[in-house]
Amino acid sequence: MNNKLKPALIGGVVLGILSVIPFVSAGNLCCCLWAILGGMLASKLYINNSPTPTNAGDGAVVGVLAGIVGGIIYVIIGIPVNYAMGPTMRNLLIRLVENANPQQADLMRRQFEVAGDAIGPHILQGLIFAVLLFVFALIGGLLGVVIFEKRKGGAPPAPPINVGGPVGGGPGGYAA
Repeated sequence: MNNKLKPALIGGVVLGILSVIPFVSAGNLCCCLWAILGGMLASKLYINNSPTPTNAGDGAVVGVLAGIVGGIIYVIIGIPVNYAMGPTMRNLLIRLVENANPQQADLMRRQFEVAGDAIGPHILQGLIFAVLLFVFALIGGLLGVVIFEKRKGGAPPAPPINVGGPVGGGPGGYAA
């Protein structure tokens, strides 16, 4: 298990940090991109250090561990960052919509005012997102094994059978 922990920590830290950074975290809008890449990174690092071929179960375990690490980072750092950046992001979104449709921007502004600045929804959203990071990192770990593992599994092939016996007299080892 220890040889899976280091790749999982690295993959989890990468997916957690990329999921927390404002604007960069928008990559997760595309099917949790950073979570999948973090799981794949963990799987790739595990495959590189594994002396034997890696199977899907190993990729799943490494991906799950990376997802747990990334989810913890997101809950600890991401929720406060999202809460602090909330007003800035709302104003940016309203300005973008205002250029296209001023009436829609007024409607959005009113909806944001009704929602307020409560922390509860941020915590709930953060916990749900942490679970999504976990699931998609698992998928990334599985994909990493499929993409990066090029070694064949199983026992080595048996040596060929010598039908003619140990002593050969003619061509191909057969007695003439």
